[in-house]
Amino acid sequence: MSTLARRGVCLVISAPSGAGKTSLTRALLAVEPNLALSVSVTTRVPRSGEQEALHYFFRTPEQFAAMIQSGEMLEWAQVFGRSYGTPRAPVEGALAAGHDVAFDIDWQGHRQLRAALPDDVVGLFILPPSLSVLESRLCGRGTDNTEEITRRMQAARNEIAHAPEFDHVLVNGNFDDALAGCRAVLHAARTATHRLGGLPGFIAGLGA
Repeated sequence: MSTLARRGVCLVISAPSGAGKTSLTRALLAVEPNLALSVSVTTRVPRSGEQEALHYFFRTPEQFAAMIQSGEMLEWAQVFGRSYGTPRAPVEGALAAGHDVAFDIDWQGHRQLRAALPDDVVGLFILPPSLSVLESRLCGRGTDNTEEITRRMQAARNEIAHAPEFDHVLVNGNFDDALAGCRAVLHAARTATHRLGGLPGFIAGLGA
């Protein structure tokens, strides 16, 4: 079957903690062979078994700052005193080759990435079916400290408030349905007219 040459998609998946973002992203990567998870740059030291360029690009704080200064980062943030970010070159290379890249980042990273690559980013926000279900999931992770649960629930409300900034929103009440929804968003993004660089030539080949 003939296919159209196209530019890849930056699929940003965001959600409050406990909504199922990581599980959905892993499942999506398992069933979509042309989709790869973006590899971040970090200033933290490698953990046992972690490999350079596979799990992270490990850099010193000075190297990280230099990358920001030279425009080599698409987005970045500080988390608990360590810096994390998305390197520009691997992402742009993948997009140009027609490969799709998934991002497991928050709404702030989504804003930065969309500003850097406005025509390539498709934002998908995952919501829990209710706050009570979300709280139950957080408690199910073994966190029974009342103060910690309260803190996480407030953080979740803050995250949820940014859902309208995204192109698509899914409620993760049933995992299989939510995964199907994620795939539908990705497949629709792949066929967006502005992403089909091979469309004019294909149409010309049809004699139109």
